[in-house]
Amino acid sequence: MTKRPVDRPWLALLLAAALALCAQAAQAQRMTIDIFGPGQAKVNIIQTQPLPLQEGQPLPAVSAQLRERIDRNLGYLPFLRKVMATDVIGGDRVNGPTAAGIDFKRFQLSRVDLVLTAGWREGNPSGLADVELRAYEVFTGSLLLGKAYYELTPKHVPEVADRFCAELMRLLTGSGDFFNSQIAFVRKEGKSKNIWAARPTGEDLRQLTRLSGIAMSPSWSFDGTTLAFTYVGERNHSLGILRLGDDKPKLVNLNGSSVISPTFLPDGQLAVTMDAGGQPDIFLLNGSYKVVRPLVENWAIDVSPSFDAKADKMAFVSSRLGNPHIFLQNMRTGEVNRVTMEGRYNTEPSLSPDGRLLAFAREMADGEHRIFFHDLATGIERQVTFGPGSDEDPSWAPDGYFLVYASNRTGQYKLYLTTRHGDSSIPLETGSGEAKSPAWAKLPLSSGS
Repeated sequence: MTKRPVDRPWLALLLAAALALCAQAAQAQRMTIDIFGPGQAKVNIIQTQPLPLQEGQPLPAVSAQLRERIDRNLGYLPFLRKVMATDVIGGDRVNGPTAAGIDFKRFQLSRVDLVLTAGWREGNPSGLADVELRAYEVFTGSLLLGKAYYELTPKHVPEVADRFCAELMRLLTGSGDFFNSQIAFVRKEGKSKNIWAARPTGEDLRQLTRLSGIAMSPSWSFDGTTLAFTYVGERNHSLGILRLGDDKPKLVNLNGSSVISPTFLPDGQLAVTMDAGGQPDIFLLNGSYKVVRPLVENWAIDVSPSFDAKADKMAFVSSRLGNPHIFLQNMRTGEVNRVTMEGRYNTEPSLSPDGRLLAFAREMADGEHRIFFHDLATGIERQVTFGPGSDEDPSWAPDGYFLVYASNRTGQYKLYLTTRHGDSSIPLETGSGEAKSPAWAKLPLSSGS
């Protein structure tokens, strides 16, 4: 078997760009979608039947698996509308995986905007397969994206699908971080609560902590390499720090203080609520987890700090006006302003990376919680989840487009995905047991694209 350069040895996947495809794509007029705009556009897309690169060759079994996985991934992107084969004249078959084999006119008649093709080659004794994936813009017949992936096995299918869909999303929207990200969450099993993580597609589900007590309130560093959390043991209330790749977390005792809602700043420092002075205030910790200074000091209870990607703003919850409400602090001037004016119980703020939207949970008249968005530029507030059950713990994705939250709408708390436009929620597979307190971050560079 001829060896080729290894792109990522840890994946055991020989991945390379198809240079000819990329050259054509660079010359093509790029189709773009403004997913952050108020009128989110819909692009009609169809994935054609896989074909052999050489006529008469059989298709490898893995071809159907990859097609199914890409189709599943496309379902997470609400700005794409999947076109069924029955809606196209002649169905979803083409004569070849390149433009020469595609009759673009019949797809135009069915109002298809994008056509995805897959060309396969199975040509080595071990049965490993090569695939060329392409995305064509139907109106012009231009190649928008072309990628080649070599020597695939079934275990490589999720990673290849994620990588291709990330590239497609990035080409269309400017960001493909959804498929290159991870969500940490608290999973309850018995009397213990530990932190787990998974991709937003449910892949790579794994347990991060194995502690006998209660781990809660996870927060990722902005680079996705380190996790901070609160740990409640039999005797101590500690700050937990876990670096990816380590077997065990470091537990830090902060002078006997309670540790509530630790949150990373972009520079790697931490904001954490402690009761060192008798009442819960928010403090800044340095990289050695030593107190630098207070960020919020007040006679009231101040908890749950959240920052934008530049750390210009910090949202937090305070009881200074009686009931819990959300406030916003300008990190440059120290000025604090109240954000929520409605409701009696507003908690769990999450600032979008661009600092524009504040997601939070509000207790309704029936005692259940719903997720709301507050536009900090316009002051407009809107409800984006409607139950049933209670919707809590919002956390923005690194791209500021997707949002994850916890809900007990099925009787047990599980995680759900929506967008800044309030699109229909999609459940996230987290395995057995209750899942709460999600925290979203990019995958580290060594694990991403």
